[in-house]
Amino acid sequence: MKPLVYKKAKRARAGGRVERERLHVTKGDTVQVISGDDKGKRGTVLRVFPKTGRVAIDGVALAKRHRRGTQNTESGIITFPAPIPASKVMLIDPKSGEPTRIRRQKNADGTVERIAIKSGVAIPRVR
Repeated sequence: MKPLVYKKAKRARAGGRVERERLHVTKGDTVQVISGDDKGKRGTVLRVFPKTGRVAIDGVALAKRHRRGTQNTESGIITFPAPIPASKVMLIDPKSGEPTRIRRQKNADGTVERIAIKSGVAIPRVR
């Protein structure tokens, strides 16, 4: 009979390099969820996780966490937006207000600009 052998989980090592995904959304963008439980909801991007390819959106995929109280903070149930995959969201077209795909275009000064496919209008970066 073959002995049971536990294999180490395949995970990134401490010294290993983590590949970062290049995402089409940035912090502050207005997006709409296109699939999943929160399909159709709109919100602003609060945080971007390029290592995992996920985004946290205000009011979407709300999760609850029970927190223990400390000397500085009070205990209770905290509701926060859980990260969802960036492929599940689309940017909102500034002209029509509908979800749209984007393309990237280089300006004369060398900066990259995002352009909405539906209307051709540039989508400004919120910084």
